[in-house]
Amino acid sequence: MPRINLLPWRDELRKQRQKEFLISAGIAVVFGVLVMFFTNFVFETRIEHQITRNNMLKSEIAEIDKQISEIRDLESKKERLLARMNIIEQLQRSRPKSVKLFDQIVRTLPEGVYLTSVKQSGASLEVKGRAESSTRVSSLMRNIDSSTSLRNPTLQVVEAKEVDRRRVSEFTITGQQTVDAPGEEGDLP
Repeated sequence: MPRINLLPWRDELRKQRQKEFLISAGIAVVFGVLVMFFTNFVFETRIEHQITRNNMLKSEIAEIDKQISEIRDLESKKERLLARMNIIEQLQRSRPKSVKLFDQIVRTLPEGVYLTSVKQSGASLEVKGRAESSTRVSSLMRNIDSSTSLRNPTLQVVEAKEVDRRRVSEFTITGQQTVDAPGEEGDLP
């Protein structure tokens, strides 16, 4: 039987398979590198896109913060204006009360009594004056007590003094001004 050597054929087949394997491995490595670069590119673009969105949101938030501070400033201005309007309204309402108070003071003064000072602090009233006699001071207190705008007269001081060669009684009376109900005479419409 003749002997056939199959070794070179097997060696060639082995070398060809090895060559195909190296080519396949090289293609796989190149393909892996391409996939890695593509994946890296995709994630980089996504990150850049998210960074631009974050920057846009930050600028919008800064704009809204400015608007919020402007709104707060406007609200504080509004509160100050409302407080001023309330004060002006109270002053407008109290104007007729002052006139009514002075009218009542004049009506309560008996003859022989004159006032040297009138001080008002809120609803409290302090009246200083001179009278020809202490009975005139008593008459003044009765008139104040019966008045519609004044109440609770309290005599603080009565001193007998001589002024211009005449004997007079200097006095200090405190009292309260009554508070009118809304809609009573003297209130503004």
